[in-house]
Parts: sequence; C-alpha cells; structure tokens
Amino acid sequence: MRLSPAQLAPLRLEGFRNLFFATLGSSVGTLLAAVALAIDVKDRTDSGLWVGAVLVVEFLPTIFVGLLLGPLLDRLDRRSLMIAADALRVGVFVALPFAPNAATVVGLALAAGLATGFFRPAVYAGVPNLVPAQDLPAAHALLQTVENLSWAVGPLVGGVLTAAAGPSAAYGINAASFLVSIALVVRIPPSLLQSERALSRGHWRDLGDGFVAALRSPSMRAVLVAWGITSLAAGAANVSEIFLAKDTFSAGDFGYGLLYGAIGGGLVVGSFVSAAALARYGVAVVYGSALTVMATGYIAAAVSPDVWVAAVFCAVAGVGNGAAVACNALLVQRGTFDLLRGRALTFVMSVTFLLVGIGEGLGGLFLHRAGARWLWGGAGGVMLVAAVAGFLLARKLGGEAAAEAEVRPEAARVAAAN
Repeated sequence: MRLSPAQLAPLRLEGFRNLFFATLGSSVGTLLAAVALAIDVKDRTDSGLWVGAVLVVEFLPTIFVGLLLGPLLDRLDRRSLMIAADALRVGVFVALPFAPNAATVVGLALAAGLATGFFRPAVYAGVPNLVPAQDLPAAHALLQTVENLSWAVGPLVGGVLTAAAGPSAAYGINAASFLVSIALVVRIPPSLLQSERALSRGHWRDLGDGFVAALRSPSMRAVLVAWGITSLAAGAANVSEIFLAKDTFSAGDFGYGLLYGAIGGGLVVGSFVSAAALARYGVAVVYGSALTVMATGYIAAAVSPDVWVAAVFCAVAGVGNGAAVACNALLVQRGTFDLLRGRALTFVMSVTFLLVGIGEGLGGLFLHRAGARWLWGGAGGVMLVAAVAGFLLARKLGGEAAAEAEVRPEAARVAAAN
C-alpha cells in the first residue's frame, strides 16, 4: 500500500503531525496492554464474567463522560484534558504490576477508561480544526490507519510478551507510551484543537443541547442505529474471543494475540482504502458493504477448523470494521460544528459503547452455555442486520453536506443563546 501526496497532505501540518505520532505511540502500548489485561484476569479467575468485566470497565467511563460530562469537551481546553488523561494513564499502568487480585486490576482499568473517556473525544473533536475541510477524509484515514496498525501489531506482541514475561512488561511499555504522547501533545497550540470555547447555559442545558444536536442530525442517527447494532454484537464476540483462541482452538496466549492482531491487520487495510472508496462510491454503499464484510468475517471465523484459518477471517472482519469506522468518524464530525461537536460526539460514543457493554455482559453470561463458536456466529448474523440498516439510513442523507446543513440551525440557535 502506497500513500499518495493527497493522502499524506495532513502530515504537512505540524499540529496534526504531532497528534498523529502521539496516537501512534499510545495506541501501540494500549493495544499491547489490552491483551495483557484480558490474559491477566483470565489466568487469575478463568471466568468469562471477570474477563467481560475488565473489557467493560475499559470503556464504561466513556459512557459516563458522554452522558453526563460531555459539555466539558467544549468548555475546557481540549489540549489540557488530553495531557491530564495521559498522565492519569501513566499512573494506572505503573500501578498495575502491583495489583494483588483481579478486582484491583479491574479497578485500575476503570481509572484508565475514565482517562480514555476524555482523551479520545477530545482528539476527534479537535481534528476538524487541525486540517482544512478538504483534507478531513485523508486525516481520518491516516489516524484510523495508525490506530489500526497498532491493533495489528500491539496484540500480537502483547500475546508473545505476556506469554514470555507476564503482563507487567506490557503494562510498563504502555506507561512509557503515554509519556511519549504527552511530550507530543504539549507541542500542539491549544487554539489549533479548539476554535473557541462554548459558553455555558448551565450544565444540564449544555448537555441537552449536545443530545439534541446528535439526535437531529441524520448522519449521527445513521451511526447510532447501524453502529449501535454492530456494537451490541461485537461486545458478545469480544468476551468470547479469548475462549475461542485458548479453549476452542487450543492456541494459548499466542493464539489470542494472533486473532486480536489479525483483526487489527484488517482494520489497517479497511481504513487505508476508506477515503478512496468513499470518494468513488459514496457513504451509503461503503457503509453497508463494510458492515457486510465485517459480518461475513465473524461468521466464517466461527466455523473455522483452527486458529490459523480463523485468523484469516478475522482479518476479513477487520477490513469491514476499518472502513465502517472511517464512515462513522466522517458522519459524526460533519454532523455538527465545533461549539457542539465535543458533547454530540461523546453522546454518540457513549450510546455505542453502552451497547458494547451490554453485549459483553450478555456474552459473558451465555458463553459457557452456548460456546464461543455460537457467540461469534450469532454476532455475525446480527451484524448483517446492521449492514442493511446502515445502507438504508445513509442512503437517505443526500450527502454529508446536507446532513451538516440540517443541524446548523439548531447549533446557531444555541450559539446565539450563549
């Protein structure tokens, strides 16, 4: 895969370039540590519910932030929020090697999830201010590619490293990655991440404005429905993945890292081709097709004879996932403007993460009754429903610009009231 000058254009901007490399450093460490966390808890408890718990608390605070604290993303300095979030995550991963039991591991993962709940929305709310509008799809493709490349490399290394040296080594590397991220983010001028700060009309009214902006935007509604259904299914598959690798395929820690990393490899390809696909076919076709590919990969992996064949189909699922996430980012960011973007974006993220959590809870509950294969196959079937919904809803948009224009009157009303 070779990047064209147009695809690389955002990297000529220093602010975006620093954000890009900060994302690269922290993403590799985070995905490496995610494997270590799951293995750590699984080895301590051998319980699907405990594994589900550590997966849920990694993003549960994002739901809390989006539903209750989203206005802070528009009122406070986004760069300061990002730096504080990274500093908290450094502390968490320095402490994790000393955790005496699974409950402590889950508690520390919860703290890291709270930091992530502020960091990621701040990044994505700030990106449209870092690059010109015409370069926004390319910027998304670059950020998604680097995050997904981390997904491909981090889990595989994490599985090998954890098998050889235990989870503490992975925790230490992740702590170091957040220090690198801080060093890069601090070089971005605050004004480049935020055009202006929203004035408050009162916390609950601010929160309601973000909900209204998200629900009135056709593009955001498409994401809420299609990606919401997908998130529910993916949550059940997430819990069963380590059991599919270690128990069904008898592939051990390496096998879990292989499946996890294979999805990441597919994500790299999917995000890489997303900008060109969107330009050629439009968001409706790309969104529906991406979710269909994702569903097909999960179903095929569920019936695979061994971990190597399953890894191939996990990569297929990852291709669909990567392209779908690129569609999500574009639709959400073009669904409103900067004064409301932080809270509207966190609301959408919160709803989809909540559905992931529900899916993981259900997956943990039914894992030992249905088995990992059935959970993965069922997840793929549900994703096919999401593919149809995504295509139909995105087809009605009439282009992202129309969706953005539709939400602007509400945004203008709120800004005027401030």
